[in-house]
Amino acid sequence: MPHTLSAWQLQNSGSTASLRGIDTVDGTVAWASGTEGTVLKTTDGGAHWQKCAVPDEAKDGATLDFRGVEGWDAQTAIVMASGPGEKSRLYKTNDGCRTWKLLFRNPDAPNGFFDSFWLNDERGMLLGDPVGGKFVLFKTSNGGKTWKREPPEGLILHGRSLAAFAASNNSIARGNRQFAWGFVTGGKDGAVLFNRLSDPEEEGASGLVGRMVRKKVGWKTSSIALTHGAESSGAFSIAYRYPVTTGICQECKFEDNSRFVAVGGDYQKPNESAGTAASSTDGGWTWTAAVKPPHGFRSSVQWSEALKVWIAVGTNGSDVSRDDGKTWQPLDDGNWNALSLPFVVGPNGRIARLGPAAMASAPGKLK
Repeated sequence: MPHTLSAWQLQNSGSTASLRGIDTVDGTVAWASGTEGTVLKTTDGGAHWQKCAVPDEAKDGATLDFRGVEGWDAQTAIVMASGPGEKSRLYKTNDGCRTWKLLFRNPDAPNGFFDSFWLNDERGMLLGDPVGGKFVLFKTSNGGKTWKREPPEGLILHGRSLAAFAASNNSIARGNRQFAWGFVTGGKDGAVLFNRLSDPEEEGASGLVGRMVRKKVGWKTSSIALTHGAESSGAFSIAYRYPVTTGICQECKFEDNSRFVAVGGDYQKPNESAGTAASSTDGGWTWTAAVKPPHGFRSSVQWSEALKVWIAVGTNGSDVSRDDGKTWQPLDDGNWNALSLPFVVGPNGRIARLGPAAMASAPGKLK
């Protein structure tokens, strides 16, 4: 049965680029990015979208594919270009996107490919496809000014065919309050969560699994109950919400107070719903497939604290879950790549905002 498009209100982006990067600052200020060096910004909730200057326009900026964007306010943002070798870069603007500064270039060129990045306050991660049989991961502790390569221990593939997806800039775990050192992959050898248990250099930082601070650094992998077995399948997006209990518990573990949801499938089979969502109640140690999954491949998922629901989007529509990913109900049949609530983006310059009546049965409302 077809679903309506009323869940999302389409906006005029003024662009025909394929958009995969989206980040809202507060529901009023938001940034979007995509192919052909495209970066967009709104300061009025999406009523108007401004086309920004193209980073490195005088050189090859128009050939870059900006798969990810992180915004701090109307003046400050970082965009991630994803591409082979030196086409993978980070640029930053401090003047509302009138000018851009090259922040970081793929040091592994001609190899390598940036897939996802995320900054939470000053801490951040940058994930790239495997080079030399191991995943490439960089971290920052100063808001992206400098990046340090993560030691390869625990990131070595040992012959496994795995890679991350740059479909939505959501391969790195996203959530609130705690910075979670983890990312998801796909490929012939499965949908996998890579989780760093701790980082002693950063007091208070937390891995997906374990207590708030540990003494030893290490990576653990766990299988996610999602479709896998092909290079086009696996986990495309992971997000968490924390905390899920009330009150203060000094002895609680991170996994006791968190819920994780991962989505994916096979992007070459967008209408197949089996194996497109899974959830974890123990911080990522174990995963359970959705009893009623989304109605197709999903490339991005996010928890809405305001609405108390999870929303997932993909190339054949969007879905909502009110029970932490166990069951999903369709919202629409649109063509989407990524979301940063209340916004969603897709191909051909598609940008939309969650409609005011879309979640009438959910508690709360979006700003």
